[in-house]
Amino acid sequence: MTVSPSPPFIPFASRLEALGGPLSRASLDTLQINVGRVCNQACQHCHVDAGPKRTESLDASTAEQILAFLERSSTKTVDITGGAPEINPSFRWLVERSRALGRHVMDRCNLTILLEPGHEDLADFLAAHQVEIVCSLPCYLEENVDQQRGNGVFQKSITALRRLNALGYGMPESALQLDLVYNPVGTRLPPPQAGLEADYKRELADRYGIQFHRLFTITNMPINRYAADLRRRGEYESYLTRLSDAFNAEAVPAVMCRSLVSVDYRGFLYDCDFNQMLDLPLVDESGQPLHIAAVEESDLIGRRIRVRDHCYGCTAGAGSSCGGSLV
Repeated sequence: MTVSPSPPFIPFASRLEALGGPLSRASLDTLQINVGRVCNQACQHCHVDAGPKRTESLDASTAEQILAFLERSSTKTVDITGGAPEINPSFRWLVERSRALGRHVMDRCNLTILLEPGHEDLADFLAAHQVEIVCSLPCYLEENVDQQRGNGVFQKSITALRRLNALGYGMPESALQLDLVYNPVGTRLPPPQAGLEADYKRELADRYGIQFHRLFTITNMPINRYAADLRRRGEYESYLTRLSDAFNAEAVPAVMCRSLVSVDYRGFLYDCDFNQMLDLPLVDESGQPLHIAAVEESDLIGRRIRVRDHCYGCTAGAGSSCGGSLV
C-alpha cells in the first residue's frame, strides 16, 4: 500500500500573504501589562515560564511610566497578568490608578494566590475596585487540574472560588465579573466554548455550589515551558502541525493583537504576551525596542504585527485569545 506524503508545512506568514497581506493593529482597546514572572505556582502549560524562583518584576518607576501612557491614551481596558500579578508590589497601585482614570481592569488570577499569606484581603480589594477576575481553572475535575498545575491546586481553587462567590463575584446580575479559563490537558485543541461553558457551570454548581459568568477556552501556545515539554515527549512538530492543519481564516480578523498592545516589566512593548515571551518586541526604524515612555497611541495604530508560526495557536479551530474563542 502506498502512503501519501504529508503536505509541506506552511509558515504562518505565508498563510497571511495568501489572505491578502500582513496583519496590522486596527485600534488600541486594551493595554496588557505583564508585571513579571514571579508566581506561587509553576504550571506545566505556562507560556511565561513563571514560578516561585523567578525574579523578574515590574518596579515602581516603570509602573509610573505605564500609567503615564494610559493617561494620554484612549485605551479602555487594563489587563494585568504575570506570573501571579498580585504578588508585584505595584499591583494594587496599578489597579487603583487605572480605576481612577475610569478604565476597566482585569486581573489574570491563578486563584490560589487568594489563599497565600499576606494576600488574605486581596479578594476584598478586588471587589472594592470592581476588578474583573479572570481565573485559571483548566478543568472541573480535580485529577486533571492537579496534573497540569500541581497537587492540591484544585481544592485550593475551589476554596478561592467560594470566597469570591461570597463577595458577589460570579453571581447572577452581579457587576462583579468572574470568568474562568480552560486550557486543554495534553496536545488537544479546545472543544467548542459554549458547550464546555455549559458543562463547567453544571458541574461546578452541582459538585461545589460555585457560580461564574463566562468561560474562556484558550489554546496552549507552543512556547517556553509548554514547548520544552512537547520537545521532551517528541510531540512539538506534530502539535505545531495540528495547529496549522486547524487554521481558520475567519479567526484572523479578530486576533487580539489587532486591538491590544503588551508591555513587559521593563516597559518594552510587544504585539502580544506570546511575542513578549519569545522576545519579539516592537522596534523603531533603527531596530531598537520601543519603550512605553517614548511612544504615543498614534504610533501603535496601523503598525504591522510581528508574526511567527506560534500564531497558529490563535487561529486554530474557533480561534483563541485572552478573551476566549474568536469565532
